Amino acid sequence: MRRSTSGLVMLAAGSLLLATGAKAGAPVTVSSKIDTEGSVLGQLIIQRLQQGGIETEDRLQLGGTSIVRQALQSGEIDLYPEYTGNGAFFFDMTDSDVWHDAELAYEEVKQRDAENGLVWLTPAQANNTWAMSVRGDLAREHGLASLEDLANYLDNGGEFKFAASAEFVESKQALPAFQEAYGFELSSDQLLVLSGGNTAATMRAAAQQTSGVNAAMTYGTDGGLNALDLVVLEDTLGVQPVYQPAPVVRQQVLDEHPDIAELLDPLFRSLDLETLQELNAKVAVDGLDPRQVAEEYLSELQD
Repeated sequence: MRRSTSGLVMLAAGSLLLATGAKAGAPVTVSSKIDTEGSVLGQLIIQRLQQGGIETEDRLQLGGTSIVRQALQSGEIDLYPEYTGNGAFFFDMTDSDVWHDAELAYEEVKQRDAENGLVWLTPAQANNTWAMSVRGDLAREHGLASLEDLANYLDNGGEFKFAASAEFVESKQALPAFQEAYGFELSSDQLLVLSGGNTAATMRAAAQQTSGVNAAMTYGTDGGLNALDLVVLEDTLGVQPVYQPAPVVRQQVLDEHPDIAELLDPLFRSLDLETLQELNAKVAVDGLDPRQVAEEYLSELQD
């Protein structure tokens, strides 16, 4: 895994400096979305805060984006990992080009959510954007490498059935955006809509050809892509926004526990695309417990 040396130094120094700095009070309730990466990032956050002496409450894998976001805004939870590109949906800015630039997207969502009493902390240097992937055998047989190739394949009557979450199918940023940009439209018979947003389930459906599925909703940092022989179709038109994962915390909680930002900063700086793919693969492919994966990673960072 690629890691920032400066991040490791900061992480080690932060442990010594901040271990006694956490304030007493109610536990910090940490949550996440229901997918594999949500469980990995959530465990990393929980264990890192605990290393810094901050008591936590585990509410991981609470649900899809809207459920977790609402829970944060209502104060039901205090902190969870979110993706910068979702700011386009949160603030009704799906037509803005700002979301296609990592730095601009982060600054935009950070500034706008500050008005909601929410603070975006340091993001990971990885883009977990939504993608459409197909089985390797299908890609090789028909020369499918991009979404433009897929559109041509569909125009020629190619067999296609796509597994996805309801959020992916319904969100204007996801499938509808792909369809509009590339000029294709999937019928209900070409969709297998699965509850939740876990790409492990959609990828498994494609790999096992469940109900005739030969394609799946995936993310850029999914760990099971290579192991399951799934090919990500290139988004040549740049339809999708940049989705950098970052911890989002309620301002009130950060005021009570200012150490949170310093504890999580070097951790998220260490999480590049390759690292997240490997961590996700340990859960989605190797079947390890996210708690164990996070513990081992944090141990390696401090060595």
